[in-house]
This record gives sequence, structure tokens and C-alpha cells, in this order.
Amino acid sequence: MTATTETTQAAATPETKGQTSTPARRNEKVGNVVSTKMSKTIVVEVEMRKAHPKYKRIVKSNKKFYAHDEQNSARVGDVVRIRESRPLSKLKRWALEEIVRRSSLNQIEDAAPKAV
Repeated sequence: MTATTETTQAAATPETKGQTSTPARRNEKVGNVVSTKMSKTIVVEVEMRKAHPKYKRIVKSNKKFYAHDEQNSARVGDVVRIRESRPLSKLKRWALEEIVRRSSLNQIEDAAPKAV
């Protein structure tokens, strides 16, 4: 009876069989917030730079990602980091990880209503 409990405890610990205790690494992207018009959702535009296969010139391409923002803390113009997550809706597959840099436009807009 004690032998079976020892084996189940040993199997449950992540040190055995070469498993790590950290979860799988998820894909992350950094981009600009383009829209915050939806509730708890932001639209982040990520600019990707890639060398052309033949001409070797850098070509820019943009892609928009819908990300979950639980506290509605991000604003238009902010630079944010988003992380891949499970599907939350038809288009949302990302979650807001952190706000890297606040937009200077947001500070001006926040100060204006308080002065009036």
C-alpha cells in the first residue's frame, strides 16, 4: 500500500521523467493599439519586417490582432505586448500581457476633461 502511494507521488512531481514545472512557452508580439471601441477587447496592429526573397529589400507588412484586455487599461496609441491564449471568441486568440509604453496623446486627453 505504501509502495503505490510513493509511485503516484513520484509520478506527480515534475522533476521525474524530464518534465519542467513551467507551462509551455506562448507566442508574444509587440504592437500599437489601434482601437479600443469594444468592451474588454483591443485591436493591436503588429508591423512585420521581412527581406524580399529575391531582391533582399526589407518589406513591411501589418497585421491586426484582437486581444483580451480585462481591465480596459490600454488606450489608442499605446505600445503593448500581447500573448497567445486559448480562443476567447470568433476573432480573439490573444491576451494583453503588459503595456510597454503609454501614448503621449492619452495624457493630454485625460488632462483636458479635468480642467473643464
